Amino acid sequence: MAKCLNINNMNFKNLWSKMGNKKNKKTDKVEETMTKDEQVLNTENNEEITENQQDSSSSETVSLEDYEKVNNELKEAKDKYLRLFAEFDNFRKRTNKEKLELRKTAAEDTLSALLPVLDDFSRAKKNHDDEASSEQFTEGVILVFDKFENFMKNQGIEAVDPTGDVFNPDYHEAITEIDGGKDMKGKVIDTIERGYKLNDKIIKFAKVVVGK
Repeated sequence: MAKCLNINNMNFKNLWSKMGNKKNKKTDKVEETMTKDEQVLNTENNEEITENQQDSSSSETVSLEDYEKVNNELKEAKDKYLRLFAEFDNFRKRTNKEKLELRKTAAEDTLSALLPVLDDFSRAKKNHDDEASSEQFTEGVILVFDKFENFMKNQGIEAVDPTGDVFNPDYHEAITEIDGGKDMKGKVIDTIERGYKLNDKIIKFAKVVVGK
């Protein structure tokens, strides 16, 4: 009976040892399999990281190209804006200048039509001021003349009497030439009719006698 127990105990130990060896072998295989899987997984992760890095690098390159493209487009748009702004500013200045000139000369035709009246009135006033003349103005007529003359001045009308000035065909109309000596050669000896300017613009030439 004791022998049987010993045999059984030995068999049990052997069996347990075999089972332990098998279990260890299985564990080793599992660990080995897990290690291989981990290596494969790590390899795949490394490849994925490398691909991501390449994609990121490519993305950065594309982004730089896009930035340069957008920057160039922005510069072109800015240049166009500056040119348009300059053109508009020139247009605005030109328009304002034309409006100002239009305001200054808007009544040019009407004022020009009144100039012969002013000339006649001025000549009559000159005769009135001459003590040898028998023509006399009443105080009412003198008052009207002064008001009329002031009105024309306020509208920008300025009389031009070029007597003694160098003859200038841009401002003077020569009626005749007479011998005035060396000192008056090429100069205005006498003014037959005064010229007139409207805000520095000649609207009537002075009729003059020029020395030769």
